[in-house]
Amino acid sequence: MAVAAKMGGAIGIRANTPPDIRAISSATDLPIIGIYKKVYEGFDVFITPTFAAARAVAEAGCAMIALDATPRPRPEDEDLAEIIRRIHNELDLPVMADCSTAEEAIRAAELGADVVSSTLSGYTLYSPKSAEPDFAMISRMLERVDAPVFAEGHFHYPEQVTRALKMGCHAVVVGGAITRPQEITRRFVEMIKITQKDKS
Repeated sequence: MAVAAKMGGAIGIRANTPPDIRAISSATDLPIIGIYKKVYEGFDVFITPTFAAARAVAEAGCAMIALDATPRPRPEDEDLAEIIRRIHNELDLPVMADCSTAEEAIRAAELGADVVSSTLSGYTLYSPKSAEPDFAMISRMLERVDAPVFAEGHFHYPEQVTRALKMGCHAVVVGGAITRPQEITRRFVEMIKITQKDKS
């Protein structure tokens, strides 16, 4: 999938787990945003939740580390500010802060995050649920954060990507719309159903 994405014009890959990062690094020369999804009982944070997880993806060969930047408790009593500092000082890599609100993005940038993203909008109990990208959040991030803004979350169509870039986003991360054939197929089938209903 990474090779196909590169052939299609992608300029970077966001990849989960050290084995996948190593495999993609050996197959392409694209920069990789590394994450490590790890579930800890009693904690909602699971995207690179600890410094140990960050170190593991760094050692696998990523160019940037993305992590949950919500204020929710983290495993092992770790602190977001401390993890960002250690990634910079010990791993010498930039940090992408996955946020669910503009306020979280502002705070993450204040703590030293190099990039902020809308990745987690709709995935926390207090952020708005929608099948569409959270353009309102993205707009507030662009207005109030000096760090580059990456749009991510619920991007299904090229027109949505174009809108985010025109707003001023540095980049757009597209996931399931590319990597999940069942979602792609479902969108075609749903459009066919709508067309057939309109004809009747």
